[in-house]
Amino acid sequence: MKIVVNPHGPYRVVGGVPLAVQTIEPNSRKESWEWREGRSFPASAEYYLCRCGQSENKPFCDNSHLKVGFVGNETASRRPVERQSEHLDGPTHVLSDAENLCAFARFCDPGGKIWSLIEHTDQPNIRDLVIREASHCPAGRLVLRDKATGEVVEPNLPPSIGLVEDTALRCSGPLWVRGGIRVESSDGTPYEVRNRQTLCRCGASTNMPFCNGSHASIRFQDGLR
Repeated sequence: MKIVVNPHGPYRVVGGVPLAVQTIEPNSRKESWEWREGRSFPASAEYYLCRCGQSENKPFCDNSHLKVGFVGNETASRRPVERQSEHLDGPTHVLSDAENLCAFARFCDPGGKIWSLIEHTDQPNIRDLVIREASHCPAGRLVLRDKATGEVVEPNLPPSIGLVEDTALRCSGPLWVRGGIRVESSDGTPYEVRNRQTLCRCGASTNMPFCNGSHASIRFQDGLR
């Protein structure tokens, strides 16, 4: 399974990668709280996903990138995400934060922002909340490491692609790439393989091919809800 970034064009998805809508469900306070899987699409051996945000056949490409003159230069850093991150040391865990990868899903907010909560992970209830908030981050911006074992705390995600829908903001979000699927640059160079990452599909990110939350500011709509 892999995803190839076509220059100024769509993502070529190879290997029969499952594809389904993944909706951010808010709690009673309208904070991002849970993921809900929705409509799924046939997982053909190869398919092309829109990257410019203009397709009339979303999530698939219909060559609209050619009509609109889409410029999708890849600008993201090739450094390992660990080296792009700020590290916050808590009693039981270290939080790594690669802010440039933020997909604005806001799972880091309920119960107190994770950057404050990390200082209190010696309290079991807060530790559980910190683990929950970091693990629900689709972009892998937030990663926890257990100080006792040295192991990274990661959710068990099947190899698949999620089409993010944001209920609270009433907009569509990025492609949620899960389970260690390889993402390959248009020049053939692979990006770091990760359990969680998000790819831009609104065409407005300044950190291509990754999402930087621009879909929220432009209120991107894919029509799949």
